[in-house]
Amino acid sequence: MQSNNNKQRIALLGSTGSIGEQTLDVVRWYSDRFEINTLTANRQWQRLVEQAVEFQPDSVVIADERYYADVKAALEKYPIKVYAGNEAIEQVVASSEVDVVVNALVGYAGMFPSVAAVRAGKKLALANKESLVVAGSIIMKMAAEKFIPIVPIDSEHSAIFQCLVGEVSEPRRVIVTASGGPFLNTPLNELDKVTVEQALRHPNWSMGAKITIDSATLVNKGFEVIEAHWLFGLPAEKIDVIVHPQSVIHSMVEFEDGAIKAQLGTPDMHLPIQYALMHPQRLTCGDDRFDFLQHPELTFRAVDYEKFPMLATAYECLRRGGNSCCVMNAANEIAVKAFLDKRVKYTDIARIINGSLEQADFVQTPTLDDLAQSNDQVRRLAEEIAAKL
Repeated sequence: MQSNNNKQRIALLGSTGSIGEQTLDVVRWYSDRFEINTLTANRQWQRLVEQAVEFQPDSVVIADERYYADVKAALEKYPIKVYAGNEAIEQVVASSEVDVVVNALVGYAGMFPSVAAVRAGKKLALANKESLVVAGSIIMKMAAEKFIPIVPIDSEHSAIFQCLVGEVSEPRRVIVTASGGPFLNTPLNELDKVTVEQALRHPNWSMGAKITIDSATLVNKGFEVIEAHWLFGLPAEKIDVIVHPQSVIHSMVEFEDGAIKAQLGTPDMHLPIQYALMHPQRLTCGDDRFDFLQHPELTFRAVDYEKFPMLATAYECLRRGGNSCCVMNAANEIAVKAFLDKRVKYTDIARIINGSLEQADFVQTPTLDDLAQSNDQVRRLAEEIAAKL
């Protein structure tokens, strides 16, 4: 139920991250249309407190319970409820005071609030790709049964979504673009020597550490293929990936008559965030306008699967189904953390993922409980593999 003043009431999950901060920019620009009901953060409690003081939400949740007392004390003089823990996040999204849930959490932990939001009948603006990578079959089925809109925030899926608006014909295929990341032009035989610092230098986007590493390995692009399968109901064969280093074309849709629609623009996440919240309306979004004359060349190349083997692995997991994508996600989260902690090499990320896929138990039709058990098993497996490298 919408608030009396016709503002969309937002539960913003992951408010201190890159997507969260940019969502708050949109709320500032259009305070007549949006209000923040809930803010959640994992560990950045001081930034969460600053946001809470500015936006005066009904409640805040700090996922890491060690910081509950700090947040509680800092907000003591404000009429803001303070909660802690992941279960509290699932509970606040179900509040009758929330109209739309923006899920900007990173990783597997973001899946459960997505399930809770759909179960509670909330519109879901989704930036947490792991929700659909891990539990796409469950979440999309539930959303279809309840007629709940899931609107993508990822720039690639937002682009596809925008290209499909108004179309009644099925697409022949969708073309997901990839920048190629920091190692697009690095020779294959030099990849085992690259550093964490080099991997974190993405050429076009400013993102958190985990997703930046995923962009370097193209695991992120593989997850986007899986996510596109669930969002748009397309088989793996109808989802292609092409390298487009300039990141100007965010993705494309080809139709049976040969027409291709593309969504273009500067690499700025404010636009897909705002579109997800305002669809089908479009309003002014920042001052940065794309100038074709400043971009005289848009180039494309095929993916080098020898250099980026994890994209092929993601396709294999999608085709195999069951809990395979859950396994890949859990192994990747452990592998990326091990790399960021400088315990393994960049090229070991693929070894950890492939080793985990070989050893993990396969479940053909997993429930949420099965996925949770699989996630736990694979994290232990991946840690064991990483320790031996």
